Amino acid sequence: MTAITRLSLIPLITVLFPATGKAASLEPTTLKAWEEYIESANIRMEQRLSPGNVFLWVDEEPARLARVQAGEIVVSPVGPQNPKKVPSGLIHDWTGAAFIAGATLKDVLQVVRNYGQYKDLYQPTVVDSRVIDTDETKDRFSMLLIHKSTFLKTALDGDYESLYVHVYDQRVYSISRATRIQEVEEYGSPAQRLLQQDEGKGIIWRLFSITRFAEREGGVYLELEAIGLSRGIPASVRFLAEPVVRRVSRSSLSTSLRQTENAVRLHAEVDNNKNGNVKSVDTIAHGGAAPEASHLGRSSR
Repeated sequence: MTAITRLSLIPLITVLFPATGKAASLEPTTLKAWEEYIESANIRMEQRLSPGNVFLWVDEEPARLARVQAGEIVVSPVGPQNPKKVPSGLIHDWTGAAFIAGATLKDVLQVVRNYGQYKDLYQPTVVDSRVIDTDETKDRFSMLLIHKSTFLKTALDGDYESLYVHVYDQRVYSISRATRIQEVEEYGSPAQRLLQQDEGKGIIWRLFSITRFAEREGGVYLELEAIGLSRGIPASVRFLAEPVVRRVSRSSLSTSLRQTENAVRLHAEVDNNKNGNVKSVDTIAHGGAAPEASHLGRSSR
């Protein structure tokens, strides 16, 4: 799973449960609704691979594509209701897109799959990160996440699994999920303790993401659909909390995509310097020609 999914949803800690933060447990009916929702998300991804369908979300609307090509990060909720209410829980589903001009697919994947450096690239949310296992198409790693502004003093400790599928040389997508999420209660204090899975305040019970990468037009399109399951918002604060949740989710996903873009640019610049190429990705993006771009046509969408 890319870091973007966790980073885009972890700030919900600060807005879901003001004042009380009472304990909640994941119910079987909530989990069933989540699994059904994820199945539908997987089906939507498979449909994008069918002949005649578009691979990228940005290609569904010319105006959206133009905004992303101009350097804007575009974020939108998925579906008419977001967050989506399910029995005793909420499903948060957002899609975001960025275009990293001058970068290559190799540049982006090297950053996204460099899990050991997440704690450096995605500060201050990622406190720690490490690789568990990795091969050509499947990665496993762990991260400890926290949001510094939270009054709850709660962190999330989790393991994640990502599967990468190469559609062809210039298109890749990944399916990622959290295989374990445990709340760390009273994080950073002498009373700190790791809770059992599916126990605690229900900040985030499950995480899932679909990420699409496409290299074309002298850069890389990076798209992420980030999906999370949390407890429901108490009725007493729902009217105030739901707009805040939506605003924070949108802003957080945008920030996370920008952090990834900046990390890719830095990686590519360092790589170029090592290879004796004095042009940075920023120089390439503003008028220079990327060495790899000469073979990139404006491929069909």
